[in-house]
Amino acid sequence: MRQISRGDSPGLIPGDGELMGSKMLSDDGMGRNQGGQIPPAALARAQWHPRSQELKALAGQAHVAALGRVDQIWPWLDLHHGDVLAVEAPHAAHPEQFNYRDLAARIARAAAAFRKLGIVSGDVVALFAENSPRWLVADQALMRSGAADAVRGAAAPIEELHYILADSGAKALVVQNADLCSKLALTPEQRSRLSFVLQLEGEPSEGVLGWEDLLAAAEGQQAPDPTQGRGQETAAATIATILYTSGTTGKPKGVPLSHGNLLHQMRCLACVAHPSPGSAVLSVLPIWHAYERSAEYYFFSCACSQSYTTIKQLKRDLPRVRPLVMVTVPRLWEAVQVGFNDALKAMPSGKQRLLRLALANSGAQRRAWRQARNLLLAPVRPLSRLQALGEATLRWPLHGLAAALLWPKVLKQLCGGQLRFPINGGGAIAPHVDSFFEAVGIELLVGYGLTETSPVVSCRRPWRNIRGSSGPPLPETEFRIVDPETGSALRLGQRGLVMVRGPQVMAGYLGKPEATAKVLDREGWFDTGDLGMLLADGSLVITGRAKDTIVLSSGENIEPGPLEEALVASPLVEQVMLVGQDERQLGALVVPSRDGILPWAEQQGLRLEDDLGGSPGDGELLRLLRGELNRLLAQRSGSRADERLAGVALVEPFSMENGLLTQTLKQRRDRITSRDASAIKLIYAR
Repeated sequence: MRQISRGDSPGLIPGDGELMGSKMLSDDGMGRNQGGQIPPAALARAQWHPRSQELKALAGQAHVAALGRVDQIWPWLDLHHGDVLAVEAPHAAHPEQFNYRDLAARIARAAAAFRKLGIVSGDVVALFAENSPRWLVADQALMRSGAADAVRGAAAPIEELHYILADSGAKALVVQNADLCSKLALTPEQRSRLSFVLQLEGEPSEGVLGWEDLLAAAEGQQAPDPTQGRGQETAAATIATILYTSGTTGKPKGVPLSHGNLLHQMRCLACVAHPSPGSAVLSVLPIWHAYERSAEYYFFSCACSQSYTTIKQLKRDLPRVRPLVMVTVPRLWEAVQVGFNDALKAMPSGKQRLLRLALANSGAQRRAWRQARNLLLAPVRPLSRLQALGEATLRWPLHGLAAALLWPKVLKQLCGGQLRFPINGGGAIAPHVDSFFEAVGIELLVGYGLTETSPVVSCRRPWRNIRGSSGPPLPETEFRIVDPETGSALRLGQRGLVMVRGPQVMAGYLGKPEATAKVLDREGWFDTGDLGMLLADGSLVITGRAKDTIVLSSGENIEPGPLEEALVASPLVEQVMLVGQDERQLGALVVPSRDGILPWAEQQGLRLEDDLGGSPGDGELLRLLRGELNRLLAQRSGSRADERLAGVALVEPFSMENGLLTQTLKQRRDRITSRDASAIKLIYAR
């Protein structure tokens, strides 16, 4: 697939006719008429309008369109790509790798064993484990048996696993290892409700079935027929899996996803990336997460070769695997950029200067080229586009030189040098991270979705990559933006509540009809709980989370997400969370970057110890830091006077280990507020 950022020379300004998504509403790209007003008819609704690239990619997934169940893909892969490496897990407790022929056979064997153990259609089996080929085999074998798995990671809190086990009504349990078995400490009553407990790794605990025992149980047992009674007509009504919302507050809710939900993703993600058989994929996200789950199923349907890695091994595996495709969350892209900055600091000063100058020029050239092509959130006037084209042209020779001589070496070290489809989900990419990768030749493709939507409903496309947006909708998917209070329809460019409808949307929460009624109406529109707006080309721009909105005592509503993105771009800040509910002004809880803040403080004439004055921090440092962060906020496009900080406090990091980040790396704002209540009081001098 063609990528704009790899060596495209600027030429004539492309016409607005390149816009995709919703039909063009006017010449300015935002639905305005020639007088600059949005017509009353320009309501904020969008649906998919295909381009030739997408139709071609979808045609390549015709084999998926014919399926009635997710697990029916394996016989097809065995027949057409049997010798291609399917999966490897060099860091697993039991390192394994399989080609598609062997993997299909292993799945059929495990399905026969599950059937012998009494698993039948409609059963639910809890599956608590992390990424491995054994997880994949168990998952697909349970589907082949007609069962659904209720999944969660082995590192989840034990009380949460107990809750899922009971809430899902699981008939059996699959765990990662003996350690998890011990931590679960099932009571006799809990154990009596389970037909069996299967352990994927290591010597099984007493009374627990081992992995080899499972496979041995298949001896002489016929594997379930993958096709009989499993046609497309029943796909939408047949539950494939139950995922549990990670949630930043309250107990998780079970989200049953059907085979129809997941098959939509396996077919329609081709509009974003369509790798060829044997393409290398590096998987680092937890497989029980909706984003990784659907992405993996899709990449397997393309006969890609997937390698499981871990956060600890990621840096080593990137140059080893040299992935063509990778799906991650923002935090990982930030870590890759930090790795580049750390390596840069260790270089001789002359080389540092050269790379910084080249990076600045390439970043400016790419921004100008984007502006010339009208790839910004706000429409660009023709004169401004012409001026941007001139700047892009002037900067092209140096950028072209860097793109040929410098950036390939940088990319080889950062990600193996072959990455064409870097897809981000689970949150917005900070603008400085987006700009960095664009400068060195990587187009980050940011998607949007929720567990309840299987999850992808939109994604930026390589040929229409508007920074700050989450891209246009996937096929058969619709958006509309409504007023959060009244539910009335809004217009293009107006911010409101994001509603989505499509084949990937769940039918409802497990056993919670009242919760379902709050988010899903009779026409199938799902209330995402996110705030956003639509551009005229159908691209969705997420501006915040409705329940994260900070309401100041003045009545002003502040969306913290975009402001936090601006602040975390500073080399002084590692993490940040804004506070200020019912206060006169905002405040910031800052996890400082000590490598950045100590030399910066010294430049300001302030000498500090490594602890930066403890918590909430040295008083003079906090004053200087507040000024610097307010300067960054004031520089934001469209900055408002009420988006300023009354004070700053330094706090300890937010992590999964201390319970302040979810397993998808989202901040648990209520828990952070509780932990750092004393720091918040000091910000407001209470």
